[in-house]
Amino acid sequence: MNQGTNPSISDLSATEQSRLIHSKSLSPVELVRSCLARIERFNPLLRAYITVCADAALAAAREAESEIMAGRSRGPLHGLPFGVKDQLYTAGIRTTLGSKVLADHVPDHDATVITRLKAAGAILIGKENLHEFGKGGTVDFPHGQPRNPWNPAHNPAGSSSGSGIAVACGMTSGSLGEDTGGSVRSPAAANGIVGLRPTFGRVSRHGGVMYGWTADTIGPLTRCVEDNALFLQAIAGHDPADPLTGTRAVPDYRAALGRDIRGLRLGVVRELCWPEGANAEVQAAMKAALKTLEDMGAVLVEVSLPRAKYAVPLQMLTSDSDIATMMLHKWLRTHWHDLDVGTRTRLAAGCLIPAAVYHRAMRGRVLVRNEILTVLANVDALVCPTNLYPPGRIESSRETVDSEDAMQQKVLLRRISTYPFSMANVPALALPMGFTKSGLPLSLQIAGKPYDEALVLRIGHAYEQASLWVRQRPDLEALNREGAQT
Repeated sequence: MNQGTNPSISDLSATEQSRLIHSKSLSPVELVRSCLARIERFNPLLRAYITVCADAALAAAREAESEIMAGRSRGPLHGLPFGVKDQLYTAGIRTTLGSKVLADHVPDHDATVITRLKAAGAILIGKENLHEFGKGGTVDFPHGQPRNPWNPAHNPAGSSSGSGIAVACGMTSGSLGEDTGGSVRSPAAANGIVGLRPTFGRVSRHGGVMYGWTADTIGPLTRCVEDNALFLQAIAGHDPADPLTGTRAVPDYRAALGRDIRGLRLGVVRELCWPEGANAEVQAAMKAALKTLEDMGAVLVEVSLPRAKYAVPLQMLTSDSDIATMMLHKWLRTHWHDLDVGTRTRLAAGCLIPAAVYHRAMRGRVLVRNEILTVLANVDALVCPTNLYPPGRIESSRETVDSEDAMQQKVLLRRISTYPFSMANVPALALPMGFTKSGLPLSLQIAGKPYDEALVLRIGHAYEQASLWVRQRPDLEALNREGAQT
């Protein structure tokens, strides 16, 4: 195999990289070196990574090359580098959760998802930047401000910020993020890539710091839908170490791709597609996406989820309370001044939620979930934008709420598209659906029935092949110039 460095291979999809590796046209060592070169060049500006495992990744790449050359392939991910959000435990490698409090925390074991990816031959290349404790609202990032590769002055979204940046920039073949209310899907949307929140229970959470006990999931971020299917295949399935994982058999996700979507009934969610105050360019792109789906033979059915708007306060009342009570004695009381102001104020507020309010909110979540499942019983999947706004400028995304309008724009409308599907614990996929006039990514979201990831991926893949937005990549050569202007 060629041991040289060809930076263009970093931009290929994981599926294409895998094909080249298994045809022995590309060395895993060459691929890892290419990704490390991207990290070295662009991470100082974009801050995708907190910890880079360069030496270990190169050693693992050499081992993968030897195995593949000897005919001992472990599957399509063998020899491909991956990164993980830095709230997943890695044996012997620090896991900071994006916080000063855990700057030197080194676990003694890997999260199950990492164990499974390594067993599939994938190579851990580094730990990716995130909002502190993975909960959003961070003001000052201890490991540097993550920036959007399409325009560094803009937000890459969170909380799995680095996981989205790294994939978009070819710093890795794929990443794992964590999604409570949209922390996989929003970074996928903002960075112009594909991100999946699987069904709650489809993927083990063991070894991940999961404070949102009833909502947190781990999901893949990739450059295309087929890549996403490959990563999901490797990490899905029951894990005895996580009592909340389901026992359903894992289907062949890749086999579902390539089939047409003619005759499938897709529910267009009125409240999530056309709310007052949504961005006009997002809505125009959504109309174009619907036309593409209809041209492919999908049957579009307008549906209503009137309770969806309640998902945002209900999720924050419950998940924020879960997180806050778990952190109260551990860090809030003992490390108040070491926590970011955005983290500590949000979690302090979570500690003040009365138990009666929390329990009523949990019952309210059931109503929202039941409404979504009832609508899904009459359609094959639901579609809407992943976010109702393009990625905003970093300084404008601070979650300061000082008026009713700010509450509507910064809290409710920014979350209303993703939170309902988190609350329903159903699979939801984000994928590119166009760009603004200024070149910022826009994203389509497809949600399905519980454990129906195969159909969600099939629909996403069909749209992706028809629209071709997924082929767009950030102009990395312009990054340093743009970064100097931020």
